Amino acid sequence: MFQRAFLPLALAATVLAGTTLPADALDRRVRIVNETGVTMVRFFGSNTGSGSWEEDILGEDVLPSGSAVVVNFDDASGYCKFDFKAVFEDGDELVRQGVNVCETGTFTYN
Repeated sequence: MFQRAFLPLALAATVLAGTTLPADALDRRVRIVNETGVTMVRFFGSNTGSGSWEEDILGEDVLPSGSAVVVNFDDASGYCKFDFKAVFEDGDELVRQGVNVCETGTFTYN
């Protein structure tokens, strides 16, 4: 359902800086950045109309601190508002509700 691409942080910044789309294109790609000092082991992003967290977007992968992943949240629902849940290797879970993925190009966990 979701597309993801892992990029080194510097490369991701360079690629995204050179890519612009018109505001009405509703680009739902968001660069998720982990700057927590702890590896992210699971990441969920479900539209606010969903009653569950759906699938772990990272799958078998992890997102080390200092790294980023680009996630395409276009799930064909038409939603722009998504809830994010990040789970870290130390057991911490961070939930952020109502992130507008049509307006947010980068979301950073600190």
